[in-house]
Amino acid sequence: MSFGIISVIGLGYIGLPTAAAFASCQKSVIGVDVNQHAVETINRGAIHIVEPDLDKVVKVAVEGGYLRAVTAPQAADAFLIAVPTPFKGEHEPDMAYVRSAAESIAPVLKKGDLIILESTSPVGATEQMAEWLAAARPDLSFPQLAGENSDIDIAYCPERVLPGQVMVELIKNDRVVGGMTDKSSRRASELYKIFLEGECVITNAKTAEMCKLTENSFRDVNIAFANELSLICAEQGINVWELISLANRHPRVNILQPGPGVGGHCIAVDPWFIVSQNPEQSRLIHTARLVNDSKPRWVVDQVKAAVADCLTESGKRANEVKIACFGLAFKPNIDDLRESPAVHITEMVAQWHVGQTVAVEPNVHELPNSLKGLVELLDVGQALEEADVLLMLVDHRQFKAIGGDAIKQKWVVDTKGVWR
Repeated sequence: MSFGIISVIGLGYIGLPTAAAFASCQKSVIGVDVNQHAVETINRGAIHIVEPDLDKVVKVAVEGGYLRAVTAPQAADAFLIAVPTPFKGEHEPDMAYVRSAAESIAPVLKKGDLIILESTSPVGATEQMAEWLAAARPDLSFPQLAGENSDIDIAYCPERVLPGQVMVELIKNDRVVGGMTDKSSRRASELYKIFLEGECVITNAKTAEMCKLTENSFRDVNIAFANELSLICAEQGINVWELISLANRHPRVNILQPGPGVGGHCIAVDPWFIVSQNPEQSRLIHTARLVNDSKPRWVVDQVKAAVADCLTESGKRANEVKIACFGLAFKPNIDDLRESPAVHITEMVAQWHVGQTVAVEPNVHELPNSLKGLVELLDVGQALEEADVLLMLVDHRQFKAIGGDAIKQKWVVDTKGVWR
């Protein structure tokens, strides 16, 4: 069965690029989002997020009549759900957005439709979504009871793209497709092959769900090793970046770079899904999360030490010392502040420091709510000119381009090794 209309539920950092990718292949795409501003922006042919090349693709797709955005689901042949899956309580997965999305499309479902869950989810989430749909539409059959003969096909296919390179990796990277039935897997693969140049590798839904969690947990564990090294090197008076560079000369060693912590909606969240479901077995994954989550507090302690030295040597009073925090995004060259350790650190510094704390973030025009009233947003030049203490949190290209001679401050806390 062909896919005449494709609907993408959730037009954020994954949903909008996915919708644009289908539309760029001249498929009719309906994007759905509860954010009225996002919908209006997209329908103007513009975008509400920062992602290289996405603006051009969306503009062409909208002007060509292949992509339009709405606030409520409409009938389609395939539905892709790409909504957030945060955690709640003691790092337990919160499936409320997925449930809401599933129940919102239920009224417009018809026999022959395909539903794909893309949201990073705990193992068993796809089957749970199928149960929610079956309860909402008892007149239709679903894979958990009807198997291959179900009216609705359901699959899981997680994204595995890098912010800042989404429009390339979305097309080039392989996809893992886990259907609740073989037919569901085949149909999902056919759908992605509309734009995908990478391979669609088929498995079952639970394995696909675990695959996504495993990929990000692997990365989290490796980052934790680098972050733990940075703590040890600080105690030993060793330059951690030089050390890692030397160690990586070993042919079988590839240590990652340390930083102020781990952020974003994937690596900082997904490992907790495994820990929540498997607390006794996931000791290494759990420890890595604790190491990375504790790094921001260590960074704040380094700032406190730098301010203490500044007070001693400069003769200034504490309320006269200005601290500039460089970067708020969770990774370089994007505007995504979700789970960002840089935001968390900046907030902790501003709450502790009696003087002024400013932030430099070239990719946003407005501070997040947690920093409003605490921090002032400045440009690079003004911050370098006025600040007494510099805190490097995100290695944006604009910050890496700053020459060493432009750094006049004696008190610098560099969590990324940019100004070392």
